[in-house]
Amino acid sequence: MSDNSIPVTVLSGILGAGKTTVLNHVLHESDDRDLAVLVNDMGEVNVDADLVAESSDIADEDEELVELSNGCICCELRGDLLDAIGELTQRRAFDGIIVESTGVAEPLPVAQTLTLGFDQSDLDPTEFYEETGIEPLEGCHLDTTVTVVDAHQFHTAMESDEILDDDGTKKHLGDLLVEQVEFCDVLVLNKCDLVDEETLEKVESTLEVLQPRAEIVRTEHGRIDPDNILETDRFDFEEASQSAGWIKELQEPHESAEEEHGVSSFVFEARRPFHPERFADLLDAFPDAVVRAKGHFWLATREDEALTFNVAGQSVRVGPGGQWIDTLPAEERREQLEANPQLEELWHDRWGDRNVRLVVIGTEMDHESLRDDLADCLLTDDELEADWSAFEDRFPTFEPPEPAAEDAADEPDADDQQEQTEELGIAD
Repeated sequence: MSDNSIPVTVLSGILGAGKTTVLNHVLHESDDRDLAVLVNDMGEVNVDADLVAESSDIADEDEELVELSNGCICCELRGDLLDAIGELTQRRAFDGIIVESTGVAEPLPVAQTLTLGFDQSDLDPTEFYEETGIEPLEGCHLDTTVTVVDAHQFHTAMESDEILDDDGTKKHLGDLLVEQVEFCDVLVLNKCDLVDEETLEKVESTLEVLQPRAEIVRTEHGRIDPDNILETDRFDFEEASQSAGWIKELQEPHESAEEEHGVSSFVFEARRPFHPERFADLLDAFPDAVVRAKGHFWLATREDEALTFNVAGQSVRVGPGGQWIDTLPAEERREQLEANPQLEELWHDRWGDRNVRLVVIGTEMDHESLRDDLADCLLTDDELEADWSAFEDRFPTFEPPEPAAEDAADEPDADDQQEQTEELGIAD
């Protein structure tokens, strides 16, 4: 990496967590650094940008403050984000750039944009990029991803049923909070003065399980040492993408003991399918103690397709997980088995690669009871030999992704699958 490459810090956090307060404090305490700031706001009026301009020496007249309004940089404003970054790095050699995302932004796609630029398959080059030929990321690199968490409202947000509107895209508050926590290098636990030590330790324990890799920094009123989030050299896209607690648990499954504050996890595995009626009933009354669960499962009425399972706070979603390898034509199946030799150990003579594998993370969970409830949802020996098509299936159906171009990969596009993921309210 060039010594002249400008480090970029991305600041995420749900509405009210204190991102702008943290940003303003960093600007006040960084007199020795020449910083540029890019502020994203969903509304026509960029309120956060106004607050930054009023509360710091940075002003848009000095070309140090850039506003991106009327959209979110994790989706519709990705090209605008790259244009703004490119313009900033062309103007002068800043010591750093801070990107404050809107409260509904997911950090992972923002990091992808700031890593891949216009090389993203679904991102068309902007008019500015085509006219100027400026490579937006040529003079900078993503250095640190930061998520600000409100210690006082953390559990309330996780348990909330609130649905946020990101320009027509509905996002569940608890789900968004989990995604912001799971993809970051530094967790700023803000508003620590509003809760007692026991609550702080409980929140930290949950954060450590959700994101084992991140450094946790406690703050009050957003007062943080700028060195904690600027020029840390902590960001590594591959490592960040694989560092969420549920991924680590799936890679190295183990029954974790109850910690001091009751945060624990376990992996549930099975080689027989869930009964669609019983599993739907369980999801309708899934325990509140579960703060995160993820994985894939086999449903008796969906013999060919795997389904994904995603719980974050009060949000319970299922989506398409692709086709079981056992259902592929013989030649394709052979190629897949040769390419993935580890599947041979998991292969079942009758069921092939069909299976259930879920990781569950929660606070003060009754492991034995929840394991028993999940096991009770599996088909019994008698049901395995019955007519599975007779079972009632209340789960949503998913359309297969559009056929890809001939030179595209054979696997379904992850974005297509994510778009089809549906919030469950099965009893409704």
